[in-house]
Amino acid sequence: MPPLPRPRRIVGVSSKMYFDYQNSISYVQGVRELDGLAWNGRVDLFVIPDFVSLSESARILHSSHIMLGAQDTHWEDKGAYTGEVSPLVLSQIGVKIVEIGHAERRAMFGETDETVAKKAAAAARNGLIPLVCIGERRHNSIASAAVGMAVEECRPQVNSVLAAVPDDVEIILAYEPVWAIGAAEPADPDHVVHVTKELRKLTTGRKGVTRIVYGGSAGPGTFSKIAEGVDGLFLGRFAHDIHNLKRVIEEVSGA
Repeated sequence: MPPLPRPRRIVGVSSKMYFDYQNSISYVQGVRELDGLAWNGRVDLFVIPDFVSLSESARILHSSHIMLGAQDTHWEDKGAYTGEVSPLVLSQIGVKIVEIGHAERRAMFGETDETVAKKAAAAARNGLIPLVCIGERRHNSIASAAVGMAVEECRPQVNSVLAAVPDDVEIILAYEPVWAIGAAEPADPDHVVHVTKELRKLTTGRKGVTRIVYGGSAGPGTFSKIAEGVDGLFLGRFAHDIHNLKRVIEEVSGA
């Protein structure tokens, strides 16, 4: 059987908690203006603002091809979970993607592979695409050892999610080496390609679309060096400047 064709390329950005409300809305409006550029370039585009901005962002992005994302979700649809956000409600207001298990949440809020898998299942149950962040915490200076260490640390992160979500749902795996988040430079391209190729093997045979993106100090020039292993990029602060986001979309669409 010939290998399945690679899925469409994809680029996304999260605002984390960097923007106030007005700046968040202005940013989403700026992303909306890139809809034609991305879609005509055969690149799926998503944006993940803060929770408070989601409803207005959904209104702004309505009738566009841009997918709206949320930065987290709870694993139950409803109940006595003060301060949490229901995946059912996210789906109802127009969210399409949910970011789950970012390294910050694992480190600061104690999220585990088990809770991440439960959240991924809840997202899938409500028709949302789980965007699951995975990555190794430490970097080995020896290249061959670094790849093996990364794959072994990421393997249970991936397998727990694959076991929790239906085989036919779409998922996105965001490979973000923790040591590369916020660094001056992204991870070495050879490292990213070797790790993501091994991680893709874990998804072999799935019926649903599985895309792998890279995050971790990504910017212009990153995708062309790692395109062999990934389907796109998940961007952070660099892309909070709309002009920089535009440059990355142009690169990904033309690579």
